[in-house]
This record gives sequence, structure tokens and C-alpha cells, in this order.
Amino acid sequence: MPMAKRRPAQRRRRGGSRQHLLPKFPNRHTSLHARSHTHTTLAVVPLVSPVPMARPSSPRLLSSFLGDRLALSCRPLLLRSAVPGSRRVAYQATRTLCNLVDILFNRRSWDDAPENNPRRLRPGKVSPRLSVPNHIQLPPYVNSRQRPGVTNGPEIHDEKGIECMRASGKLAAQVLKFAGTLVKPGITTDEIDKAVHQMIVDNGAYPSPLGYCGYPKSVCTSVNECICHGIPDSRPLEQDGDIINIDVTVYLNGYHGDTSATFLCGDVDDEAKKLVQVTKECLDKAISICAPGVEIKRIGRTIQDHADKFKFGVVRHFVGHGVGKVFHAEPVVLHFRNNEWGRMMLNQTFTIEPMLTLGSINPVMWSDDWTAVTEDGSLSAQFEHTILITEDGPEILTQC
Repeated sequence: MPMAKRRPAQRRRRGGSRQHLLPKFPNRHTSLHARSHTHTTLAVVPLVSPVPMARPSSPRLLSSFLGDRLALSCRPLLLRSAVPGSRRVAYQATRTLCNLVDILFNRRSWDDAPENNPRRLRPGKVSPRLSVPNHIQLPPYVNSRQRPGVTNGPEIHDEKGIECMRASGKLAAQVLKFAGTLVKPGITTDEIDKAVHQMIVDNGAYPSPLGYCGYPKSVCTSVNECICHGIPDSRPLEQDGDIINIDVTVYLNGYHGDTSATFLCGDVDDEAKKLVQVTKECLDKAISICAPGVEIKRIGRTIQDHADKFKFGVVRHFVGHGVGKVFHAEPVVLHFRNNEWGRMMLNQTFTIEPMLTLGSINPVMWSDDWTAVTEDGSLSAQFEHTILITEDGPEILTQC
């Protein structure tokens, strides 16, 4: 969770080197970000979290709403079930694997602990979970004993489904646009969460992250070095140049619309502005190549090619995903160069959500098992859209 810590008044250089760190081979880990969002308990009580010990992650591939999608090195090794005679693979990871998470993330670094580096984020106080009116339709995973995984198969829609996806995508875009207007020095991420939550339920929808595998809030707010899944808390945004990614997913009439953007707050330096700009360009370029029959791996190559021009790192541990009636479905969309199989299909919906960094692409997981920050404290930015594959090419569902 983001830390409730004020930065020193003295302006400091954030980030570390802009060295582009790329493993020789992509590691295929699987943990679901729902955009891999995967937690187990639904009841959350107010707490003041102690400063967490940072846990450098082993290489892993996590859907962008992660939680606990587990790392699979080189070849997935956890709950990867293939349909006989098919190359289709179901990527599943649940909190029942929490002990394995601890094993994978047990290399704790005292030097990287927030209390020893004043430039790092610190967690703040997390307020109680917000309520949802009784008339709001709930996703199946809410109040269910079954833990959601990644659905085995793509999200392909008929005409009615497409219209429902357009409606949920439009609402998500409107909520994100509103959330962006709230970004200013002094506001807390918890206040942003409350405002987003209220707008979503006022429009008859459910905030998809809330209660997804135990995630305690209605939106993800990832500040500065937080790559994704930052939990809103009492930390205020600062005048000294914060950047913040706000990740909104709504569940409307049985369909999820998923989107995010990175916003500038206060006096942001040129390097951070460039990172944000290039990340958005990566998303736009990746969307532009989408069409029926196009290889999904072209998305990663397009993003990596553009990021390389500016020597920015491309995070490999979190991925895009199919989205629709379920929060996370196939395909797994890698944002870096890869040789994965699969082609885009007509009337299919999925997310593209590249995460770029100024320095290290390696994530460190906080003790809340959600907040993923860069290993070296360098800034990270992300943008995301839900797209529909049409005969004429891509239709961006999450824009207004």
C-alpha cells in the first residue's frame, strides 16, 4: 500500500539510473492481476500497517490486477492446466498458494526497506471497506467461497454482449476522467477512492476490485515507484512532483470495463513527464496494430520497440488479459517481445496495459501482497484500455 510519508522539502532526484534492464529470456509467471487482482478474504478492518519489509520478487508474470498470481519461471509451474489435445492453458493462482508466495518472495532486503530510504513510499492508514447498495448487481466472486482465476478461453461477444461492453467501458472511462480531476497536492488516495466508489455506485455499477480476492478498496492508486495495485490510504499527494496511476474497473449489467491512466501532480520534472508520455504512446501504438487474425505477440514487440528508443524499462511481471463477463480471461497479453502463440479474434475483448520504468523493471512486493514497487525506487507509469476487435480494427471501449 502507498506510504503515508511526506517527502523532504528539498527537491530530490528520484529514480536511479535509466538503465534498461531486460532479462535474456521472458519469465512466464502467473499470478492474476485482475487485472490480475487475486485475494482471498473479503472482510477488511481498519488498520495502520507497519512499514513493510520489501520482498524482491522472483521473476513472475502477473496479470495487472494481481494479488497473488504466482511466478512461474521460464515455464509456468503452478496450477497450469491444459485441455487435452489443445494448446489452451488456464492460468490460475489463488491465495491458497500464499505459502509459495512467501517462498518466492523471501529474499528480504534491509537496505531497500522504506525506513532506510526516505525517498521510498510508505504505507498509510487504510480506512474500512466501503459499502455497496443492495440493488447493485454483484460480480460472482463477491461473497463467494470460490476464488476467481483466469477463465480458460477468450471473451468473445454477440451483439448484446458488445453493447454491454461498450456501456461498461464508457462508464469506466467517465469515472477515470473524473478521478483525474481530483489529482492535486494534498488530496489523499483514500479520498480519491471514496469519490470513485460513489460515482460508480451512483451509476448502478459495482467497483470490480472491491473484494476481489480480498482487495480492500474500489480502485487502485499507484504513486511514483508503485508499478500497480497500490491500495488507497491516508498518504497525501505532494507538490514536489508525484505521478499517480489510477486504475478503474466497473461491473455494469454483468460486464467489466477496465482502464487506467497516469496523472501528474504538482511540480513534475521533465524526466517523469517523458516517462508518462512515452508510456501512453506505447499503448496507442499497440492498439493501432490490432485487428482480426493479428498475432497477439505483436503487441509486446510494438511496445518494447518504442520504449527501447527512450531507454525505458518494460515491466514483464504484469500482463494484460481478456475481460468481459469475467474480470480475467485469456489471452494473457505480454507487453514485451515474446514468442507466445495466439491471434486476435473478431468480437474479442481484452486489455492492453503497458507499465514502463525509469530504472529497474523488477518488482518488489509489499507485505500486503498487493502493492508492487520498483526494486530500485525508480518511477513507473502505466496506461490501459479495454479494446474490442472489429472487422475494421480495434475499437477502444474505455474512452469518452
